[in-house]
Amino acid sequence: MEKKALDTSIVTAGRSKKWTQKLVNPPVSRASTIVFDSVADMKESASKRMDKSLFYGRRGTNTHFAFQDAMVELEGGVGCALYPCGTAAISNAILSFVKTGDHILMVDGAYEPTRDFCDKILKNMGVETTYYDPMIGEGLRDLIQPNTSVLFLESPCSITMEVQDVPTLARIAHEQDIVVMLDNTWASPINFQPFEHGVDISVQAATKYVVGHSDVMLGTATANARCWDQLRENSYLMGQCTSPDDVYLAMRGLRTLGVRLKQHEKNALRVAHWLAERDEVDHVRHPALPSCEGHEFFKRDFKGSNGLFSLVLNRGNTEALTALLDGMEHFSMGYSWGGFESLILANENINNLRTAKKKDFAGPMLRLHIGLEDPEDLIRDLELGFERFNAVLNRDER
Repeated sequence: MEKKALDTSIVTAGRSKKWTQKLVNPPVSRASTIVFDSVADMKESASKRMDKSLFYGRRGTNTHFAFQDAMVELEGGVGCALYPCGTAAISNAILSFVKTGDHILMVDGAYEPTRDFCDKILKNMGVETTYYDPMIGEGLRDLIQPNTSVLFLESPCSITMEVQDVPTLARIAHEQDIVVMLDNTWASPINFQPFEHGVDISVQAATKYVVGHSDVMLGTATANARCWDQLRENSYLMGQCTSPDDVYLAMRGLRTLGVRLKQHEKNALRVAHWLAERDEVDHVRHPALPSCEGHEFFKRDFKGSNGLFSLVLNRGNTEALTALLDGMEHFSMGYSWGGFESLILANENINNLRTAKKKDFAGPMLRLHIGLEDPEDLIRDLELGFERFNAVLNRDER
């Protein structure tokens, strides 16, 4: 069949009649035990347990199989493993490809729980982690050791938003037979095609834009033919499984992913450009803006952006930031992002989370997730926030 346009795939992916049973959406199939009609039937199922066939609830039901098919069609690869959250997808993907005595390369701008996993769990297992500058490029060669087994990318990086040169880093890693993993959550399954750029395993915190409504925890890891069998089986052996009800909601979220992301992108760019003109702002770290490190790679490799970006202030202190944040009307404070609502968080010292290359920022950082509200309301909310922020700083200077 001729390759479908992306917007068509978003609507049709995972809707094989095998899974939908003539319904528009695959029904929710809840199961632990699968029963068989005969000994022969049971043996046949056991022999096919690696395939998308009913064997045991932890392997999945038709609800899971439909969503896995959809993720592979949209993101690429040959198979998709499911996990109860994005962090579980990250940790289990890494655990599936390391052993005691191994060494991994982890991007310095990784999601904080990913760093914690490396510094605590992997360290206790005897796996060494080296953090590298996201913009390292060809310099990555100097960090590879004989026992390096995994290169982990996150692009854009968490909070600081550097966009990595994924094809170059993947090519260098593959020269040494290193498995390349990417946290692809920012792009979602549709704005960056990982397997076209050299990635072996792509992780999504489907909690974010895939689900899109801040009401489900879910993770995915799609893999190419090189890595799929090992990822699938090791994740199964580590007990990873997900609720069919959560998967159903994720599948429903997929259907509007394209239109939601376009609106998030439009709203966020409006706010980002407004912020870039504010006197309080040193620079905006949005991958689609030239002020963001790796902007050239974003233009080359990505199909679009979304609602998540950061900005660096010229100055600030805890009291001023608190005044800004506590009075917001349309921005809520909360962890995560990717839902329909706008969120705001402050980070006064990003260097607490960086070891390979410290950031010499003028002031503290704010991370914004721009939701689906009218951007003019969000701008007015930020404008009033800056008034409170400046009132505290001006008072302190008198």
